[in-house]
Amino acid sequence: MNDGRGGRLAWLLAGAGAIAAGTVLGWDSAALGAVVTPPAPVRAALVGLSAAVGIWLLVAALARIAGDPGTSAATGHSRDVGSMIRGVRLVFLAVAAFAAGTGWLLGHPLPLVVALVIAGVDVLETSFLLLVVNIRSRE
Repeated sequence: MNDGRGGRLAWLLAGAGAIAAGTVLGWDSAALGAVVTPPAPVRAALVGLSAAVGIWLLVAALARIAGDPGTSAATGHSRDVGSMIRGVRLVFLAVAAFAAGTGWLLGHPLPLVVALVIAGVDVLETSFLLLVVNIRSRE
């Protein structure tokens, strides 16, 4: 993803949006029921999609954390702090995807709300860490 100024702002807004969506969804039981228990074919597709996205995110995260040269070509380093932080971000997003899939599999709202909170807090936290790393690297 773009990690320039616009990209950082987009990640911050996405994190805040996920937390807000989890909060709103948790307060509205009708909307929560519609999201958690859609028709069976839709639920099956959502579970499969969540598992696929979670695995893809986990593989991408492991590549970044391991220092795969293809993941940080812009810096010329095979393993820099920013890439490692982005790798950790992807691990937590994978956990959120697996939690969402579990919510649809069980038909229970708690894992979906937890997934939104995990994703939101992680994106906000790692975005701030990346801002700090960027400011430190300029000094």
